[in-house]
Amino acid sequence: MNKKDLYVYPAIFDDSENEKNTFTVTFPDIPGVFTEGKGLAKAMAMARECLELALFNEDDVDERYPASDINQIKNENPGKLVNYVLADMLEAKRIVKPAWVKKNTRIPGVLAAKGEQAGINFSQLLIEALEDKLGKSDY
Repeated sequence: MNKKDLYVYPAIFDDSENEKNTFTVTFPDIPGVFTEGKGLAKAMAMARECLELALFNEDDVDERYPASDINQIKNENPGKLVNYVLADMLEAKRIVKPAWVKKNTRIPGVLAAKGEQAGINFSQLLIEALEDKLGKSDY
């Protein structure tokens, strides 16, 4: 797994098919990733968030999505604004909240009673046991 803290990709900001000053933002190097924003500042903020979310759970980002030369993208998109967008993965990790799920399980009553008497947090114990078995996760 090759994870970095920062990635930069060229993005195309295009308002030619929208209401004036409403930009559609696409990333030529990352298929299916797009967003929009009313006004350039909002479009740039949305582009960053979109890029961070698109890359959040990806491994080997540089190998899977090599960044194109921005001048080539500009030449292919005359009349459109082409700019770099930064993805700060540490910031994304701080903001993204992992989903927690409730898992009901059955254990012998004697073990449950002994665990409660010992003040054991059963949820924490299950997390620790799964981490031991599966390896610690970044969540």
